[in-house]
Amino acid sequence: MNDWPDRRTGDRSERYGRGSADPQPEGARSMPHIQRRPAPPQRPQVPPRRPQVPPQSPGYDDRYQDGGHQGGGYGPEPGYDSGYNTGQVYGSGSGGSGGRRGGGDGGYVQGRPAPDWRRRIKLGALTLVVVVLAVSVSTYFWADSKLKREVDLSKVIERPESGDGTNYLIVGSDSREGMSAEEKKRLRTGSAEGKRTDSMMILHDGSNGPTLISLPRDSNVEIPTFKGSESGKTFQGTGRQVKLNAAYAEDGPELLVRTVEFNTGLRIDHYVEIGFGGFAKIVDAIGGVELDIPKAFKDKKSGADFQAGKQTLNGEQSLAFVRTRYAFAGSDLDRTKNQQKFLAALASQTATPSTILNPFKLYPTMGAGLDTLIVDKDMSLWSLGNMFFVMKGVTGGEGTSMNMPISGSIGSNLVWDKAKVKQLVQQLNDGEKVTVKGN
Repeated sequence: MNDWPDRRTGDRSERYGRGSADPQPEGARSMPHIQRRPAPPQRPQVPPRRPQVPPQSPGYDDRYQDGGHQGGGYGPEPGYDSGYNTGQVYGSGSGGSGGRRGGGDGGYVQGRPAPDWRRRIKLGALTLVVVVLAVSVSTYFWADSKLKREVDLSKVIERPESGDGTNYLIVGSDSREGMSAEEKKRLRTGSAEGKRTDSMMILHDGSNGPTLISLPRDSNVEIPTFKGSESGKTFQGTGRQVKLNAAYAEDGPELLVRTVEFNTGLRIDHYVEIGFGGFAKIVDAIGGVELDIPKAFKDKKSGADFQAGKQTLNGEQSLAFVRTRYAFAGSDLDRTKNQQKFLAALASQTATPSTILNPFKLYPTMGAGLDTLIVDKDMSLWSLGNMFFVMKGVTGGEGTSMNMPISGSIGSNLVWDKAKVKQLVQQLNDGEKVTVKGN
């Protein structure tokens, strides 16, 4: 009986080939849809190279040559071909540390060495340090060249002994040098020739912490014997009493320093002066100064018009704020307090990483300020920078700000309390905590 479907017989070879029962492979006649491709040419087999054994010294035991069979050692029989390509090496085989892949002849192909990241990091760090140093050095010399070292303190005679710390005499003048007619009108500075002091302060940097002392321009002082800054001629003191700002008007910064030292007994180490125009430019360069004004006030002469509360002052507003005196009951004494408050805020917002580390703020600020600063011949850029950081410390709770102690007045001149001034100077020179209270 035929168990296969219709047209299929038990002889399956008629349609499906001979299968595995036939010793010959099924031909193309049975599978016409399959096209056999010619076999690729075979590469000639290259026998692996035998390792070259260097000449051996006498006494060398060659039992392990040729697989070890000549001397009774272990290994395959001579002529045995296992089919393993001894040139194919993975990783770091015994054939060499740099081999990455074996060639057909059993040799090694030298691979690219792994990157030395430690060396690259060191080189990168070194390059960064060199660039930072180069920029810092060039910036230092650029800024240092901007300083106007015009005040010669060696011309000041009969100076008091130095005490603890460093004392800066900071002067704000009404100099209009470099200002256009439009700027003078906008800043309400007037057009007076020459320059006069508008504010004076002593900043003490010592072991007792920073101390900022305002010297009212109307302070009653004695003009001592002094040497003319231009003529070199000695002018004998006659006991003449004048307002402090008159000393500057008479013979400039050198006589002002001489007068302050004579009337206080405190040695001045450095002199720093800035005019109206430079002051306003510095404020604008840092984007204004934030200030908290406790009470609203107006002043037609200075142009001040402020509401109470926190606000950011631009250069024009800042200049009006520090110049206003007629809007206050205490006149010059109240004005000096506002000047201290503003300068401390200015220093606090200038001596910050956001300004120092930002070239888009640092260079405009330095360019605006250094061009208009007048300092003594011994003032370094380092000392000037330190002065700003010391002033910043005054408002940081580390120091004291005060007016020079006042005992009364003679006419419109303010008379200093000599006993308190002596005690104050003694505490500063000895590095003691300041306990004297000013007005």
